[in-house]
Order: sequence, then C-alpha cells, then structure tokens
Amino acid sequence: MRARYQGVPGRKLAGAPVIAVVELQQARAKERDNMDIEDVDLLVVGGGKAGKTLAMDLARAGRTVAMVERSMIGGTCINVACIPTKTLINSGRVLKTIRRAAEFGISGAGNPRMDLKLLRHRKEDVVETMVGGQLSAFTGSGMDFILGEARFVAPRTVEVTLNDGGVRTLRGTDVVLNLGTEPLLPPIEGLAESRVQTSNTLLELESLPESIIILGGGYVGCEFADLLNTIGVKVTIVQGGGQLLAREDADVAAAIEQNFRDAGITVRLGARAQRISRAADGTVTLMLSSGDTVTADDILVAVGRRPMTGGANLEGVGVELDDRGFIRVDDQLQTTAEGVWAAGDAAGTPQFTHASYDDYRVLKTNLAARNGAGQPRSTAGRLIPYCVFTTPELGRVGLSERQARDAGYHVHIAKMPVTAIPRARTVGHLEGFWKAVIDRETNRILGVALLGTEASEAIAVVQMAMLAGLDYTAVRDAIITHPTMAEGLTLLFTPAFLED
Repeated sequence: MRARYQGVPGRKLAGAPVIAVVELQQARAKERDNMDIEDVDLLVVGGGKAGKTLAMDLARAGRTVAMVERSMIGGTCINVACIPTKTLINSGRVLKTIRRAAEFGISGAGNPRMDLKLLRHRKEDVVETMVGGQLSAFTGSGMDFILGEARFVAPRTVEVTLNDGGVRTLRGTDVVLNLGTEPLLPPIEGLAESRVQTSNTLLELESLPESIIILGGGYVGCEFADLLNTIGVKVTIVQGGGQLLAREDADVAAAIEQNFRDAGITVRLGARAQRISRAADGTVTLMLSSGDTVTADDILVAVGRRPMTGGANLEGVGVELDDRGFIRVDDQLQTTAEGVWAAGDAAGTPQFTHASYDDYRVLKTNLAARNGAGQPRSTAGRLIPYCVFTTPELGRVGLSERQARDAGYHVHIAKMPVTAIPRARTVGHLEGFWKAVIDRETNRILGVALLGTEASEAIAVVQMAMLAGLDYTAVRDAIITHPTMAEGLTLLFTPAFLED
C-alpha cells in the first residue's frame, strides 16, 4: 500500500523527508470535491498519542487507515506540551547548576544568564526534529494522513475541510476520537480583552516580561513558575485553593510552596480572581475577590484544560458528552455511538501522554477482541504515575495519605528526608523528602510521593513493586545499586522512617 499525505504543515519541518504533494493535490482538487464517500477500516480523528500509534500499527498490518489532524503533527505533547516545556525546564536546570559551579569545584563560570533567542532555538529544534520524525513515520506506515478539520455528517462518517483546500468525506468501519484538550480560559471579567498568555502562547514569546502573574497553582502553573523564576522573571502565583497542587497531601504541597518562597516566588493562596485588565502600557492588573490587586507585566492563565470537542457535531451522531464537554466512554473506551471509540484527554483519561499510550493498547486489544481475537481489556484499576517537573521534582503513584485514609485504609506512613540518600549528597541536591503509604493489614504499598532530585526516574521502581503486589519489605530488602537515588527506597522502608 502506498502511503498518502495530504495538507501542508504550518511549520518548517527540520529534518523531515521532502514529500512532493502540492502538484498531486492541485491535480486532484476538483476530483476530491466531487468524490463519493471513501470507506476505510479505521478512521482516526485527532493525531494524539493513542490515535496516531493505533493508526500506524493497523496501517502497517495492512488495514486501510485514515487519520485526520487539525494542525499539530504528532499531537499536543510534541508541539506545545511535554516535549517543549521539559526542554525549557532542562535548560533552566542547567542554568541553576552553572550558577552553583563553585560548589562543585569549578571556577570561572562567571555570571551565566539565559539567552532567550538561543533558548527558543533549542526548543524549536527539538520540536521540529520530532515533528519531522512523526511525519516520516506516518507516511511510512501506509496510512492516509490528512490535515484538516473533521465534522461528523452521518454515523462513523466525517466531512473534512482540508487545510490545502477542498473537501473529503470518509467513513470508518471503526472510528477513534483522539481530540485532545486546550488551555481553559475561565469566565473572568476582562479576561477576553486582556491578551492573556496560556501555556501554548508563552512558548512563543520573543522577549521575557520583567514580572508575571501565574493564575493557577496546579502542575502547569508550578512548572512555569519555577522555570520563569530561574531565568529571571519576578513571579507571583495566585491560587484559589488553600494549597498548591490541590491533589497532593498538605505536607507535600507545603514543601513545594516553601521551596518557591525560598527561591523568591510570591505565593498567594486562597485568592480568587475577580477581574483582569491590561493598561495602555501593557501591564496587567488582577483584582482578587478580597479586593486586593496584583500587578505585573504579563499574566499566564493556567487553571486547567478543556476538551476540543466543539464543532465536530459529535452529539449529532450519538456521541454523548458530559457537562464539561468530555466524551463519555465505558471502561473499554467505547462511546455511546456504535463503532465509535475515544481515547486520550478528551475521553477523560488522565491528561498524561503515557496514559494516552495505554489507551492505544486498550483500543488495539478491544478492536481485535470484537473480531474474536482474544479477550477485551479494561481501563479500570490502572496504576498511572505522574511527575511534576519543578526543581526538585515530584514523582507520584498510587494513593496519597489523604486518599488512603478517606478510602478506609489503616496505614503506616514512611517518611524520610532526601538528605538521607547518599546519591543526593554526591549530586548536591538535598531538597525534599520521600513519603510512602503502606497498608497495615497486607504490608502492600498503596502509594508514594517522592519529592526530590531524579524523582521522575525513581518513581518507576515503586510502580513496578506495586504492580507486582510486593510487600514493602521486598523493596526494603532489595539489593539496589549504590549510589543511586533508587537506593533510597531501601532506607525509606526501614524502621527508622516508619511512623505509626
């Protein structure tokens, strides 16, 4: 099967293969406009992690597959989320390390600073290289990759307004919706007129403000606060709730808050936004419900994300949405419409790329099972870790202490300062603590919160132990390489750090 690619990408694709499509598109434009419905085995609407992986997999297996994507080749993660933000965060960490050069026995580091032009170049190079690789993988798989806007016009049938002009109508024996999310802009007075920044637009800034308000103390807000403060922006976080990172235990949130305050970040908790205004000179004023105001050169609104389900006429073909616009699915990722499945953020899956990738595995298994090959798979009970890439990092998996107690578990708590881990001393990062929640009745690990350097790597060790159903003593007694951060787990579960 010869791969097809339709649509001209909106960005330069560094390193991408040269694909001659314009002449073919022009020659077939009139033909496309008058085409009958094109039938395929699998129609994927939205090219996020789950959808694109499934599309490539089935296309390589010889199925007829079409994937429609609005504009972001490779999905949100590669273009405006995980990859560019973690690239920037890593640059910030390098800068922090250079500033501490003398502590590591290095002289002559001078007064390093972030060069925004070079920083953007690095971020764009990483993104564009990955986008180019994605495009090459799409076309190489044999799928029909289409850039355009899809709208349902009949069951399992979409009309696609192509980015390069014209219209196509496609129908899938099976349809997968992988529509993703975008930054939520809440109904705050004056917000629409104030040219606020979002996590998307902030990545494209050509100059840095001297000061910024970050509205929202969740994962996105905290990561950007840490990064912007590192590169010299005066940051004020305004959080409506009583702590940062509302899902976390109070001691974890308090430690991150203190880290921020120690670094010079202003944190306003229990402060709800009432009105936003931007003056003629560009400065932004945020009025709080208390009557107080906060003023800065710019504002980042990071209060959550909303599903991109509007405009696709999903409900018109029987796909039900919840009251927030997310697609209703069962535990096998089937929607309320026959033959239509959904995956990723817009289907209510936890908003992490690795969770969307597991949706792909669920979908692949269930599509095969429907045809008599094996047993179906469920999303119920999945153990999904996540990390907050502040400095130090927070790695989390399973239940927090609060969640475990609310669920009725009788628990042990193990809690240890990162200073107890030899590796932390060798790398010079002693901030944070590790905490584990243990079921007293079974000795199983219910969850952990690792706040400290390299927590995003060490968390996988605990996840594997939890998946295997091991007693915490098995982790305590394991022989783990010295000196590594994961070795700290053999200390965390010793009697010295177990609390009643």
